[in-house]
Parts: sequence; C-alpha cells; structure tokens
Amino acid sequence: MAAPSSESQFVTFSLGDEIFAVPVEVVREILDHEDPFRIPHGPDYLLGLRDVRGQGVPVIDLRLRLGMARTVKTPHTRILVLDVPVADRVLALGLVADRVFEVVPFRKEQIENAPDIGIRWRSDYIAGVVRRDVGFVVIIDLARLFSDSGSALAHMGAGSMGTGITAAVA
Repeated sequence: MAAPSSESQFVTFSLGDEIFAVPVEVVREILDHEDPFRIPHGPDYLLGLRDVRGQGVPVIDLRLRLGMARTVKTPHTRILVLDVPVADRVLALGLVADRVFEVVPFRKEQIENAPDIGIRWRSDYIAGVVRRDVGFVVIIDLARLFSDSGSALAHMGAGSMGTGITAAVA
C-alpha cells in the first residue's frame, strides 16, 4: 500500500489577474477593507496601522511590495491578518488582497520551484508555484518577503500565533 501524499492547506487570493496563496496556519482572520491609520515616513507599501482586536497591526499593500500597481479598493478588497514567523519572533501583518477565494489543499508533489530564467530576479518571495487548469498559483514565502535587511517591517508587529480563521469573504 502506498503512503498517503502529504498535503498542506493554503488560502488563495488575487492581486489583479494573478492568484497567490499563503499557508492557512499563518492566517489569523480575513477582514473587510478599512482605511488604516497613516504612519508618516513609512515605506510606500506600508499603508498604516489597523486595530485588530486591540492590537495595532501594520497594513501592507502587497501589490506595491511585489512591484505591482497600487491596490484600488473595491467591494471585494479584503485584509488578510497574518502571524508571520520571522527569525526569533512573529510579525502580525495585514495584507491587502483584491479578493480572497478559498482554502485549498496542495500536495507536496504539486508544488514546483520558482521558474529559472537564467538570471537573478526578484523571485526570492516565491516559495513555489502550483499548476492549475488555467494558469498558476504563486505560493508566497512571507518570511523572506518581510525579513530582508531593508524592510521596516522586520522591526514592527510582534504578536502571538492565532488559533483559527475568521472570514469576511464575499
């Protein structure tokens, strides 16, 4: 009898026409979009702070962090509140997503490495890609995305791990 394949659960969301995913275990909750409290002199992708159950959580425009155009708020825009393990601490972050879809399982053997194009490029945030019927899902390596030496976020938002997901998905 063959051993069962190992599977991991991911929350899928879109930024424009592209589909991304993060591990379900880092997602604390999914909130409707509200404009955050602005923080002066922060990086352009840091939109500000949002109160999440008594904790000030930095809200990130993930589109800007990935070099895409700024998010334009729609009725489907959501904030994924994440607890991201980085080095010896946990960062509480709110990521703005154009739309949140669902929790999906991916088998380990479905996850491919970031594409090799023969030169170095900003793919270090890609933990892997999963082929779908139409296109791909990019799994984001959150620890890498928010732990580079130039990241103002590496010094913000330490919090505790969440226990579940509360969704406000339309």
